[in-house]
Amino acid sequence: GKGCTFEGGMREPFIAWWPGRIKAGQVVQDMGSTLDFLPTICSLSGAKLPDENILDGMDISPALLGTGPSPRNVMLFYRGAKLYAVRKGPYKAHYITKPAYGQNIKDTKHDPPLLFHLGRDPSEQHDIAAQHADVIEDIRKEVALHLANLTPGKDQLAELIAKD
Repeated sequence: GKGCTFEGGMREPFIAWWPGRIKAGQVVQDMGSTLDFLPTICSLSGAKLPDENILDGMDISPALLGTGPSPRNVMLFYRGAKLYAVRKGPYKAHYITKPAYGQNIKDTKHDPPLLFHLGRDPSEQHDIAAQHADVIEDIRKEVALHLANLTPGKDQLAELIAKD
């Protein structure tokens, strides 16, 4: 369901069309995010990225243009201000799960996190955490690095609600 951090709630197809630049019928399996739109469009158009904000996006134009892979290998899945899941390469670890929006069910925390290999199990049905402690440890290092470098932004929604 939409809003949960399982692939059915997060993964979306994307179609790009640019005659003469993007090959017709090209299928890209590389990781990307809507966070990557701004850096990619700026790169393709020659525009300068804004200096006033720290961006989480990356320029994925090499994957779109067929000149190289996407630089994105890690994706962090937040719901509100909580980190729910992390994908690194083909693996995805769920630290917290919750059903789709609109279902009044509490968060379920997982320690160790649930682990899935999306290439073999895109429906995330078979938890392989017990067999892959090394992958869990690698993903935990990514989370620690992320949190050490995180600069939280303003909660713009909370500011709007407070004004009403």
